[in-house]
Amino acid sequence: MYKEYFIDYASYVILERAVPEINDGFKPVQRRILHALFEMNDGRYHKVANVIGQTMQYHPHGDAAIGDALVNLGQKELLIDAQGNWGDYRTGDRAAAPRYIEARLSKFALAVLFNKQTTEWQLSYDGRKQEPIQLPVKFPLLLAQGAEGIAVGLSTKILSHNFQELIKASINLLQGKRIKLLPDFLNGGLMDATDYNQGRRGGKVKVRARIEILDNKSLIIKELPYNVTTTTLIDSIIKANDKGKIKIKRVLDNTAENVEIIIELAPGTSPQVTMDALYAFTNCEVSISPNACVIIDKKPHFIGVHDILQVCTDNTRNLLQQELQIKFDELLEKWHFASLERIFIQERIYRDIEECESWDEVIAAVRKGLDQHVATPETIKPRGEKRYLLNRNITDEDITKLTEIRIKRISKYNVFKADEQIQSLEEEMEQVQYDLDNIVDFTIAFYQNLLDKFGKGRERRTEITSFETIKVKRVVANNAKLYVNRKDGFIGSGLKKDEFVCDCSDIDDVIVFRKDGRMMVTRLADKTFVGKDILHVAIWRKGDERTTYHFLYTDGATGTTYAKRFNVKSITRDREYVLGTDHKRTKVLYFSANPNGESEVIQLKLTPASKARKKIFDYDFGDLDIKGRGSKGNTLTKYPILKVSQLEVGKSTLGKQQYWMDEVSGRLNTERRGKELGGFDTGDFILAIYTDGTYEMVEALVDKKFDVSELLHIEQYNPDTIINAVYYDGTKSATYAKRFHVETSTPGKRFSFISDDAKSKLLFAAAGERVEVNYKMRVKGKTMEGELAIHDFIDVKGWKSLGNKVSGYKLIKVELKEPSTLKPGDTIELF
Repeated sequence: MYKEYFIDYASYVILERAVPEINDGFKPVQRRILHALFEMNDGRYHKVANVIGQTMQYHPHGDAAIGDALVNLGQKELLIDAQGNWGDYRTGDRAAAPRYIEARLSKFALAVLFNKQTTEWQLSYDGRKQEPIQLPVKFPLLLAQGAEGIAVGLSTKILSHNFQELIKASINLLQGKRIKLLPDFLNGGLMDATDYNQGRRGGKVKVRARIEILDNKSLIIKELPYNVTTTTLIDSIIKANDKGKIKIKRVLDNTAENVEIIIELAPGTSPQVTMDALYAFTNCEVSISPNACVIIDKKPHFIGVHDILQVCTDNTRNLLQQELQIKFDELLEKWHFASLERIFIQERIYRDIEECESWDEVIAAVRKGLDQHVATPETIKPRGEKRYLLNRNITDEDITKLTEIRIKRISKYNVFKADEQIQSLEEEMEQVQYDLDNIVDFTIAFYQNLLDKFGKGRERRTEITSFETIKVKRVVANNAKLYVNRKDGFIGSGLKKDEFVCDCSDIDDVIVFRKDGRMMVTRLADKTFVGKDILHVAIWRKGDERTTYHFLYTDGATGTTYAKRFNVKSITRDREYVLGTDHKRTKVLYFSANPNGESEVIQLKLTPASKARKKIFDYDFGDLDIKGRGSKGNTLTKYPILKVSQLEVGKSTLGKQQYWMDEVSGRLNTERRGKELGGFDTGDFILAIYTDGTYEMVEALVDKKFDVSELLHIEQYNPDTIINAVYYDGTKSATYAKRFHVETSTPGKRFSFISDDAKSKLLFAAAGERVEVNYKMRVKGKTMEGELAIHDFIDVKGWKSLGNKVSGYKLIKVELKEPSTLKPGDTIELF
C-alpha cells in the first residue's frame, strides 16, 4: 500500500491542502470558505459557526481546519469584514469561539473575486454541489496575502507585499516597465531585503522590531518583526537576560491598540549597546527564508515574485477581456431583439398571425414578414440591400419571444423611445468594443480604480533599510568575570578566590602569556589549566591590529637577548605558540601589552661581571618594527642582563586610527562607511551636538553607536572649535544667539547649552569662525525675514551663557547664509 498510494497521497497534499494556486492565490479550503460566503452574501454579518457549516458542504475535512483558515483570512484585513474578537496576530491571542464572532465579505472581495460567468466549476467531494475550480480573481492576491504551507517533500513560503505597490507594479508591467517588489508586513518593523532574490529558494530577508530609546534607563518596542508575537518576543528577551547575554531590570507589556513593550535597563547599562544586544540575542531580529512554490497547471513550480505578478497581471487582463466579451455579447443580443421587436411592431407583422391555425404557420408567417424588412447573414443580397441588417440569423426562439409580447405593450409602443434604446445599446457596444481593442489601457484603468477606491490606509508599514552585521562579542553583556591563578596556571570564571582580571562574557576568548615564552588562546570556561607561571592574561579579539606586545627574552642555547614587537591577529584555539626559542633555559625578561601600539622606553642593567663597556643603557621599542609572533626578534645584547625596568610609555607608533560614521546606523567604523571623522590617537575625542541642545565628548571606539535621528553635528574635537547656536529660550520667551568653546572634558556625558525649560528649542547650530544665517518669524500674522552675522552679533563666551537676544519672538526658520569659511560637513540644519 505504501508503494502504491504514497505518491497519490503526496500529490493530494500538494495540490489540495498545502500549496496555493497561482491564479487566484488560494488553497482549496480558503477558496471554499470564500465561495460559501459569496453564496450566503446578503450584505449582513453571518455567524462564523454558520459559515463553517456552509463551507463543510464543499470541504471534506473537519470544522476546526475551516475555522482556523477563516480566522487566518480575517486577520489579514483584506477579504473578510470581521466583527467580534478575532484574536490578535501581534500578541498571539486566539479568536473567540465561532459562535461568538461574525463575518461577511469585504467590498474589495466582492469587487475582485467573483463572477459566475467566468468561473470554471466542478462537483464537490460528495457530488451534491458545484464548487469553483478557481475563483476569477482580478488582483495579485497571492502576493498581497502571502502563503505558507508544508506538503510532502516540499514547502512554500510566500511573503506578503504592499497593496498599493502591487497595483503600481502591475500597471508598470502592463506599460512594459521594470519593477521591483519587496515584502511588507502588517506588523510593520524594519526590513533588510538585500538578499530577497525575488522570494526564490535561497533568498533571505532580515526583519527587526522598531526599538526606540525612551530615556537613559529604558527602551520601548513599538513594532514587531514578521511572525513574532509580543509573547514570544518577551520570552526571548527574558531568556537572553537569564543567560546573561543582556542586562535588564524588567519588561512591561503595555500593548493595547498599538504595540508597546517597555524594557527597563539595569543600572549603568548603555541603551545603545542593549539595543544591539536585543537584535543579536532575541527575536527582535529574525531571518526569514522565502520559498515561492505555487501550483501551475496542477504541478508545483518554484518561481520568483516578479513571475508570479506577471502571471496574475496577465490573468487579470484575460478575465477583464472575458467579462467585456460577455458584456458585448449580451448587449448584442439585446440590440438584436430590440431591432426585431421594433420591426415586428412598427410594420404590424403581428397581424399576419391572425389567420394562422397552427404554431408552424405562426412561425412561418412571422418569419416571412420579417424577411421583407430585415436581412441576416444568410439572406443578405450582394448588391442594393435596403433592408435592416441584423448581426445573426433569426431563430425560432426569437420568433417565440416576439409572439409573447403583450397587446398592452404593443398598443403603447413608442418608436422614438425604441430608437433611443437601440442607439444607446449601439453606443454602449461601441464603448465595449473600444475597451476590447484597448484591453491593456482598460486593465490599467481597472487597477487605478482599485487603487483609488481601496488603497487609502494601505500604505507601506514595514520600513525598508539595510542592517549592519552586529558583532556578537561586542554587544554581549559582561555576564562573567575572569580570574587567574598565576602560580598554579589556572584561569576561568569560577576561580573567585583568586586574582580578578576583568569583566567579560561567557563567549569571550582569553589570551595567556607564560614566563617560559609560550602563548595560547582558549575559550572562557569555569576553570582551565593553561600552564604555570602566567605573565599576562586578557580578553583576546580576533583581527586586533592595534594591540601590540613588547617581548624581551634570552635564548637558552646561546645566552643572546632578543627584543620583538608583534600582534596576535589570528590563532588556532588551545594551541601553544613558542614566542622565543624552544629551549628549556629560554627566559622571558620583559613583557608588556599596549592596546594602541604605544611606544615604550625601557632601561637595561647588565651584570657587573659582564665585559660590556656600557652596563646601563636605554632601549626604545618604538624603533622596532612590528612583525609576526613567530619572528625571532632583533639582537639586543650578548651579555647577561641583571635587571629590566620601564622608563616611559609614549604615543602610538601605529599612527592615528581613521574613523568613519555610518550615516544610516550611526555606528563608528574603520571600514570607510559613511562620513569621515579623521584620525584619532590616544586621548583624542569626538564632539557630538544633538538636536535637544546638548553636546558630548565621546571616545572614539569601534562600534560606538550614535542615534542619527537626534544627531545634529559630529566632528573630531578641537579645543579651538567655535560653536554657533541660535535657540528659543522657553523661560524668557525669546530667541537668543551664542558662541562658545567646549570647556568640559568629561567624556560620555551630555552637557546642555540651552535652558532646561520644556519649551526651549535649538533652532540652529554650526561650527565655524564666521557664520551668517537667514531667518524667518511671524509677527501678528505676517512673515518677516532677516539676516544675522552671528560672529559680529556676539563674542565667544562660556558654554553656559545665555547669549544675546535676537528677537522677542520664536523664529520659524533659521538657515545658513554663507558657509564661505566652513569646511564641507561642518554644518547641518534642523529645518
